[in-house]
Amino acid sequence: MPKITKVSFKNNTGYELSARLELPIDQHPLAYAIFAHCFTCSKNVRAARSISQCLTKRGIAVLRFDFAGLGDSEGDFSDTNFTSNVADLTAAAHYLAENLKAPAILIGHSLGGAAVLAAASDIPSIKAVVTIGAPSEPAHVQHLVQSASQEIETNGQARVNIGQQSFNIKKQFLEDIQQTTLKNKINRLGKALLVLHAPQDRIVTIDNAEKIYLAARHPKSFISLDGADHLLTKKEDGHYAGEVIASWVGRYLDKPAENLLRSNSQVAVRLNAADAFTSEVKSGKHHFVADEPESIGGNDFGPSPYELVSSGLGACTVMTLHMYARRKKWDLKEVTVHIDHHKNYAETLTADGRKPQKIDIFNKNITLVGDLDDAQKSRLLAIADKCPVHRTLHGEVAVVTKLVD
Repeated sequence: MPKITKVSFKNNTGYELSARLELPIDQHPLAYAIFAHCFTCSKNVRAARSISQCLTKRGIAVLRFDFAGLGDSEGDFSDTNFTSNVADLTAAAHYLAENLKAPAILIGHSLGGAAVLAAASDIPSIKAVVTIGAPSEPAHVQHLVQSASQEIETNGQARVNIGQQSFNIKKQFLEDIQQTTLKNKINRLGKALLVLHAPQDRIVTIDNAEKIYLAARHPKSFISLDGADHLLTKKEDGHYAGEVIASWVGRYLDKPAENLLRSNSQVAVRLNAADAFTSEVKSGKHHFVADEPESIGGNDFGPSPYELVSSGLGACTVMTLHMYARRKKWDLKEVTVHIDHHKNYAETLTADGRKPQKIDIFNKNITLVGDLDDAQKSRLLAIADKCPVHRTLHGEVAVVTKLVD
């Protein structure tokens, strides 16, 4: 799961917009993306969550926010329109640029897709744009309020049911979407474009994707979300869309030059001065990160040094127990070791009367699964304390340190 932080920012009319910033759990973001949700939806719609998770797994941070008047954002929905949605997107980009890093990716679902097409050219940092089930023109959503169009025209507004919610739609909303066209915007986009659309989409038909694709210049790509519905309500459909987006967008991002740690030693560790604790570890063929919690100044991108020691003790314990059980032909199906490490003072004074020193305590709780009698369990418990790492921690250890070029 990504790290999620609640944030907020003001739009151009002064309303506070509610947002969630999702960050990769094990690295600094390669880039930032903004996700624009579907018409009358919110930042928490399932498709947005699924797609964001796929992106954060690939190192891309995602800002999801509620347009003014929706979800947890301030404002009156009846006073908003397509133009104000585009302005909210620009405000989101400004927030990222001012506080973190300017966004490189815009992703929009349904009318949010039309909004990112309209906003992209006004955000210089954007390198790639993605639409999901987007209409080729904002006026497409007019069919959702068709039953109340006469009342809106006569009274200036009407209450309209959209999905399972009721919204007040004003005449200015209809006038705004009718006056806004996207074809020229798409043609002059100047960004890489990915269009995703389901052929079975009954809300925004597939011909909208064709119009967007034909209006755009290269580089452009189209992916069919075959079998999905408009809202990508099936978890697997949102996940598929997210995986496709994450893979495609990588081609248009500036990635740091690969500088993997190399060493002939069994283990090598490197820490750059830019990070307080985040360290690159090479162990044999494996590369991973060690870190410290955020509470003491780390990024929490990986296990702490003592967690790595505990992990080694736990891994050695389960391996030793399984090896012993196999040799004895005992029915040991599974072993789980839970380890907690802490420091505590020794209970007695040292031999020469000095104050006790802190000692390291590793609490090992073991769960055995299998058809084992009490004698076998007792023997396995004893064997657990004989694993090589356990014996190393209790034995004499020499660490020889020297400087090398």
